[in-house]
Amino acid sequence: MISRLERLMKKLPFYECDKKVDAAMIFSEINRMYFSGFKSSNGVILLTRNECYFITDFRYYEAAINNIKNMKVVIASDLKKDLLEIIKKHNIKNILLECNGLSLAESLKFEKWIEKENVLFIKSTILEDIISSIRSIKENKELKNIKVAQEISEKALNELLSTLKPGMREKEIAFNLEFLIRKEGAEATSFDLIVASGKNSSMPHAVPTDKPLKNGDFVTIDMGAVYNGYRSDMTRTVALGKISEKQRSVYNLVIAAQNKAIKSIKSGVLCKKIDKIARCFIYENGYEGCFGHALGHGVGLEIHESPFLSARSKQVLKSGMVVTIEPGIYLKNEFGVRIEDMVVVTEQGCQNLTFANKELVVI
Repeated sequence: MISRLERLMKKLPFYECDKKVDAAMIFSEINRMYFSGFKSSNGVILLTRNECYFITDFRYYEAAINNIKNMKVVIASDLKKDLLEIIKKHNIKNILLECNGLSLAESLKFEKWIEKENVLFIKSTILEDIISSIRSIKENKELKNIKVAQEISEKALNELLSTLKPGMREKEIAFNLEFLIRKEGAEATSFDLIVASGKNSSMPHAVPTDKPLKNGDFVTIDMGAVYNGYRSDMTRTVALGKISEKQRSVYNLVIAAQNKAIKSIKSGVLCKKIDKIARCFIYENGYEGCFGHALGHGVGLEIHESPFLSARSKQVLKSGMVVTIEPGIYLKNEFGVRIEDMVVVTEQGCQNLTFANKELVVI
């Protein structure tokens, strides 16, 4: 936690639009936890040039004192009063805000509090961009947590696949999968699990329904587990009974597109280049317009975080980033196929963290 905070402090631009920035405020729960190591639904981190504060209420004060070692913990019996005291103590005139963690209503409230104090709130994406760049490079401990989360997912999937049969409903499968993920030691699922069969699989983010599985269906399962706050993400598409040659051909195209993209990953490569490799391969093989989402995204404390592997991305892959590679082909009112692995970017390539079978599984 100390090294993370030190990196943030070194990167903070104590200037903005020719105005000196005296402090920065972090509001979002995820970023508060990342820099303090403490999870809470309430709190504000205030960073000044000389002191770092974690301000929270009575409910979390004792636990915060016991767990936070890199900041001064302040109990806010009256947040407005306590915040103004710190502002006056450090002669703060400009505060850079983490806008993503602050609602418009909260922003207006804070501005009203300080309107007589000659303090300016600077609203921009600067702080978000700095934090995002730090969080995108995973430390060894973070990688270990992500790997464990992925192992949990794979164990749960293996157990689930042995139970699939015609007549089971998508909702039932999703419920069973969540139970298995938690049984294997996860705190929660990474997101609302996706189980989509038959025609429903043509919708990338389909919600599980009461539709029963039928022979000849593709079943797409998008899943992830949370371990020590860190998430995994994986998608597998399996076949139930005999499928058509068209289904098999599409499946093989998606596998090939993913393999080409994974082989092209290494530090220094533009994210949009990796997206283009997979997308062009799919389009050149007759399925232009059937792959409508980005190729992948970063994974960590959040299921979708920097970097983003999309056609519009300007980001560059760096060693230590964890990203998904998830090409798909979706044919409206027919079926869809998505296969998703999670990899760690290295200087010379990448390390695949996903070991679940990618060859077509026919149940």
